[in-house]
Amino acid sequence: MSPPGRTLVRPVAPGSAGFSALLGLMAALPTFSIDMILPSLSATAAALGVQGCDIGLALSAYLLSLGAALLVYGPLSDCFGRKPAVVWGCVILIVASAGCILVQSLAQLFAFRVLQGIGASGPGMAAFALVRDRFEGEEARAKMTFVVLVINVVPMLAPSVGAVLLGIGGWRLIYAAPIAAALVLLLAMTFFDEPAPLDLRSRLGPAEVAGVYRRVLTNPVFLGNALCNAAMGGAVYAYITGSSLFFIDALGFSPERYGLIFGASSLSVMGGAYLNGRLSGLGLSVGRATALGLALATLVAVILLVAALTKSSSPVPVVFAMVGVALAFGLISPNAMHAAIHPMPEIAGSASTVAILLQTAVAAVSSDLVARLFDGHTVLSMAGVMLGFCIIAAGFHGGLARPAEHEAATALLRPTEARAKGEAS
Repeated sequence: MSPPGRTLVRPVAPGSAGFSALLGLMAALPTFSIDMILPSLSATAAALGVQGCDIGLALSAYLLSLGAALLVYGPLSDCFGRKPAVVWGCVILIVASAGCILVQSLAQLFAFRVLQGIGASGPGMAAFALVRDRFEGEEARAKMTFVVLVINVVPMLAPSVGAVLLGIGGWRLIYAAPIAAALVLLLAMTFFDEPAPLDLRSRLGPAEVAGVYRRVLTNPVFLGNALCNAAMGGAVYAYITGSSLFFIDALGFSPERYGLIFGASSLSVMGGAYLNGRLSGLGLSVGRATALGLALATLVAVILLVAALTKSSSPVPVVFAMVGVALAFGLISPNAMHAAIHPMPEIAGSASTVAILLQTAVAAVSSDLVARLFDGHTVLSMAGVMLGFCIIAAGFHGGLARPAEHEAATALLRPTEARAKGEAS
């Protein structure tokens, strides 16, 4: 018989494949609930008797609640641990998804989609924070690479899953998938040993929370790396939005043909993640790997801009740019996120929150700029916005993150050098 108070369940080891799967499931929940409903927008609109554009607003409602909830989950998880954020997030997601299945009006769908965003936000934030909680050095870098890879691969698979469920049981069945995923995650959490140090003495008043976020936003190492990551996210969303406009609107490709091109090019994110692992094994530092990715992204953006200025209608430079930027992002994002969160282990949840929000905001700005500036014929808006964000990312990395990291490393060496001089004298 087990002693009182001891669990009968053996916790999953952080270095195991099971723990990686746990991180992957947490990271997948937010984006899975976004992209999976895309094939069902028309069917949902018809069933509820509204316009398709009105259903599209349900995506915005989800994203807004997802981002707003992060601001709450971050400080709470730093105080009480990551496990409560994941468990309560899953419970809310299950209730909200069940509500989406039963809705009879657009207003009800909006309400439950907002609740879905609030629920999915907790596990998504926890995936990044747990990497900082449990891992150090190259192992942390590898785990962060895996989390970023999941976040970028899921959007490629989720619409296909949604289309299959739509064909089997209609649009309502699609909302059963987040319920199943959340139940699996809840079951997996019974094998999870809470790693975050609990600080129940912390205060969660507005002044204290504001102080935490002020500390995050005034840390130059965090800010430089988080803004670099966000700007590169802007470059990625420039090609996501611009490639769709160019291939479908300008060249007249079918959505299915464009989907094949987009999916194939997006697989290069996996190539970037694999390359990051290889470079890490060869001893290349986080900073140099990020710089390599920035150089690659900037180069392909310049090539695309040249092609756009010559009014080329060839899809070759566009696909080349999509592959190059996706590959670079797979190399940059894990390193930048790891470097951003690393200096603040005790508030990793809040730091993760700010980094995710920055990337989301910049992605929204990038998509809007590309769409507004699209001329109907070329990829000029896509190329210009992409190159602009690549240059901004390089500026944040070289002008803020690297000098701040050098200063922090120098500050750590000063006490050691002083002691050495004292002993010598």
